[in-house]
Amino acid sequence: MNRPRILQPGINYTFSKYFELSYTPADILAEFDCTYERKRLDLPRYEQSIKCLDFLSRYLERNLTFVNPISETARRETLIAPTLIEICAETQTQLNIEYPINVSEQLKGSFDYYINSYNGMLVVEAKQSDLSRGFTQLAVELIALDQWTQSNATVLYGAVTTGEDWRFGIFHRQEKRISQDLKLYRVPEELEELLRILIGIIVKTPYLTAT
Repeated sequence: MNRPRILQPGINYTFSKYFELSYTPADILAEFDCTYERKRLDLPRYEQSIKCLDFLSRYLERNLTFVNPISETARRETLIAPTLIEICAETQTQLNIEYPINVSEQLKGSFDYYINSYNGMLVVEAKQSDLSRGFTQLAVELIALDQWTQSNATVLYGAVTTGEDWRFGIFHRQEKRISQDLKLYRVPEELEELLRILIGIIVKTPYLTAT
């Protein structure tokens, strides 16, 4: 006997709604015929010097000294947005904030942050806490991006973050598989490693599908 569906037809599900659902990521992603795994990810890394590293390190530490980022809004303004703006300045790309997309009644809403360069794309979901449920929301956003974008990249990257903790995910488009990284990247302690990954995703040589 088939298992009853979690998502009900005729009901609109925005991305933020998936954060509220208590089902496991595997069960929710199965609704979109996608599989889910947790593993240590081999993420792109930028190997050259990072111009903004010293400035951003001082800037974020100063913000953490004078602001207690309790709310999601405070985390966005003092930690997340400054980091992504510096990344975009470093890579000469545009940062889209509250980027809206509408694929279907079950795949609609806004990406908190979206960077789309010629070489790579990145979705970032900001959360006050609970990165586990936040990752489920991020995974659904990557599934939506897969149907929205005209890019022929075989993988799509995303990150869910509180500003101090960052966790990455990959959507393998052909296999319809979401991979969640086991590792958390801490800011400010691991800022350089985090920046190398963020820049690496944006400037990496794209993986092209066979023609």
